[in-house]
Amino acid sequence: MRLYSYKRHASVLTHEIYQGRILASISTSSGRQPTGHTQNAAFMNPPGPSSKGLRGKRAKKSVSQRLRFLTPNEVADRLLVAPVTVRLWASRGLLPSVTTPGGHRRFSVEDVDAFIARRQQIQSTADASPSRLLIIDDDAQFARYLSSLLTSRVPSLAVDIALDGFSAGIKCEAMRPDVVTLDLQMPDMDGFAVCRLLRSMFGEHKPRIVALSGFLSGENVKRVHAAGANVCLPKTTPAEVLIREFGLAAIAVPARAP
Repeated sequence: MRLYSYKRHASVLTHEIYQGRILASISTSSGRQPTGHTQNAAFMNPPGPSSKGLRGKRAKKSVSQRLRFLTPNEVADRLLVAPVTVRLWASRGLLPSVTTPGGHRRFSVEDVDAFIARRQQIQSTADASPSRLLIIDDDAQFARYLSSLLTSRVPSLAVDIALDGFSAGIKCEAMRPDVVTLDLQMPDMDGFAVCRLLRSMFGEHKPRIVALSGFLSGENVKRVHAAGANVCLPKTTPAEVLIREFGLAAIAVPARAP
C-alpha cells in the first residue's frame, strides 16, 4: 500500500514538473509570469482573433448585403404598383431578380433603379405620341374601315373597336386609350353620354376625344364640346386631317403614278 502511494505521488510530481517547464518557457518568451489557472488557459488557448470582432464583421457584411437587395413589396412601394405586378415582371424577365436559398425573390437596388429609368423613358415617349386608340361606333363597317386606315398609316398604333357605349366603358378601363373616336348617334347610350362618362372616369386631359358624326350640326358640336370632347368632325373628313387631329405621326404614303 505504501509502495502504491509512493508511486502515485511520484507520478503527480513528475507531471507538475513537466507542466512547470512548459509554462516557464512561455513566461520567458512573453516577459510575464503566468500564475494559477491563467497558466493553463494561456497554454491551451493561444491568442487569436477576437470572436466578438469576427461576429461584428460578419453582421456588418450581412446588413450591407441586405441593403443592396429589395423584397417584392419594397420594389412595389417604389414603383407604386402591386407586389404581384413586380413578380410578373420578374417572371417575364423584364426585371432581373435572384432567388435566396429559402426560395424568396430579391431585387438588387441597381437593377430596380435601371428599370425605373427605362419606364420613365418609355412613358415620356408615349406621352409624345399616342400609342392606343379606341373606336366607339355602332357602325361596324365604318369602324373596320377606320381601324384598317389607321393601322396601315400608323403601324405602331394599337387599335380596338367598341360597338356600343356599354362595351366602350369596359374597353376604356382595360385599354386606357390615348385617343378615342366617338360616334354621336348610338343606341342605348349616345355619344354625349359616353363622352361625359369618359371624362368622369379619366379626367379632362386624357384620352383625347374626337367626336365623329355623319349628321353633324351646330347644336351637336356645342353639346359634345360641353360634354368634354376635344374635336368634333364629320365622318367624311379626309384621312390626313383625321390622323392629324388624332395627334398621330403617320408614315408617308407613296404618291400614285399618273
